[in-house]
Amino acid sequence: MDWKHLNSETSLQEVISESAEKPVLIFKHSTRCSISSMAKSRLENKWNAEETNVTPYYLDLIAYRDISDKVAQEFGVHHQSPQILMIKDGKCHYDTSHMDISFDAVKEGELNSQN
Repeated sequence: MDWKHLNSETSLQEVISESAEKPVLIFKHSTRCSISSMAKSRLENKWNAEETNVTPYYLDLIAYRDISDKVAQEFGVHHQSPQILMIKDGKCHYDTSHMDISFDAVKEGELNSQN
């Protein structure tokens, strides 16, 4: 899985800009949480770039809590950890958290972003 890193306000603006072209996934990960580590591993193990047109971004919310807060504010979502958000046209069209994070959830979010 080829993660891009979301670690600054500049990279958050890149997410928003890029989402005008295609869906962007934000994975908010707590490096101190075993559930978050399991969700990340499950997502990476099942990731199939041929089945999705989504660009994945990784946010270490322990190291970049201020950016995590800006993500919640920008997209109007309640902070969760772990959490995925599907961004299209600068808006969050889908989000889920904890054990609901999966590659199937990414595909569902991608479909929701097309409506």
